[in-house]
Amino acid sequence: MDILNAWIALIPVTLAQSLILSFVVLAVMLPFRILSFPDLTSEGSYPLGGCVCAVALIAGVPPLPALLIAATAGFLAGCATAFIHLRFRIHTLLAGILITTMLYSINLRIMGKANQPIFSEPKVYDWLSPLSLSASWTKIVLVGVLALVTYLVLNLWFTTERGTAMRAVGANSDMAEAQGINVWRATIGGIGLAGAFSAFGGGLMVQSQGFADVNMGLGVLINALAALMIGEAILGRTTLRRQLAAPFVGAVVYYQLISVCLAAGLPPGDLKIATGVFVLVMLAAPTMGFRRRNAGTPAKESFRE
Repeated sequence: MDILNAWIALIPVTLAQSLILSFVVLAVMLPFRILSFPDLTSEGSYPLGGCVCAVALIAGVPPLPALLIAATAGFLAGCATAFIHLRFRIHTLLAGILITTMLYSINLRIMGKANQPIFSEPKVYDWLSPLSLSASWTKIVLVGVLALVTYLVLNLWFTTERGTAMRAVGANSDMAEAQGINVWRATIGGIGLAGAFSAFGGGLMVQSQGFADVNMGLGVLINALAALMIGEAILGRTTLRRQLAAPFVGAVVYYQLISVCLAAGLPPGDLKIATGVFVLVMLAAPTMGFRRRNAGTPAKESFRE
C-alpha cells in the first residue's frame, strides 16, 4: 500500500516530465522510422535548446519566442548532421556523434558557464496562473495541449505532397530520386525538424526546472529510445497515426514505469539499469515471440531442381 500511495503521489510530476520529453522521443522517431536515418543528434540538440532558451530569457526575450529561437538552433544542428552525411558520405551515427560532441563546446560558449539559473525569468507556464492550478498540473495542461497540436499538425503534414515525399525518401531514397524527389532537401529538412523538436523539448524543460545545464542531455537518448520502443509495442507501427502517436504514448508509459521503480524504493542511480532492461525487453520481445510461434515447426524441404 505504501508503494501504491508513493506512486500515486509521483504521477503528476512524472506525467509533466514525460509530456515535455515526448518531444525528444518524437525527435528520435522521425529520423529513425520516417527517414531510415539512425541519428544521435537529439542528445546534443536537447541541451542546445535549453541553453539557448535560458540565454534568450535572460536577455529579455519573451518565453514563447525564446522557445522558437531554441527550436531554430536545434533545427540548424539537425541540418548540419544531415549535410555532413550527404556531402561527405559519413555514416549517420558518426555524423550525429560529431555534431553532439561539438555542441557541448557550443553550449558552453552560449551560456559562458556550465549552469545558468533562470528562476526569476518569465515562463510559458505563467500563462495558466489565473487557473490557480498546481505547478505540475499547469505543466501537464500546457504541454499536453502543445503535444496534441504537434501530433495533429504532423499527421496532417505527412499526408501532403512534401510530407509524402519525405516518407518516400525514407522508404527508398533511390526510387524517390528517380521519381524526381529532392532527396537532399527532404533529408536535411526532416533531420532538421527532428532537431527542432528536441531543442524545443529542452527549452520547455529549462523553463520547467528553472535552470539550464550543459550536461542536461546526458542519457536522454536512451530514455527516448526506451519510450519509443514501449510506445510502438503498445500501438504498433501499422499506420502513420499510430507511428506518430507512439512517442507521446510511450513517453507517458515509460515515465510511469520509472515512477513505479522509484516508489518501490529503487535508488535513482539504478534507474539507468531499469531503462536498459526496458529497452532490452522491448527489442527482444518480438524476436522471442516469433521463435516461440515457430518452435516445433518442421523445416521446409529445400527446393530441388
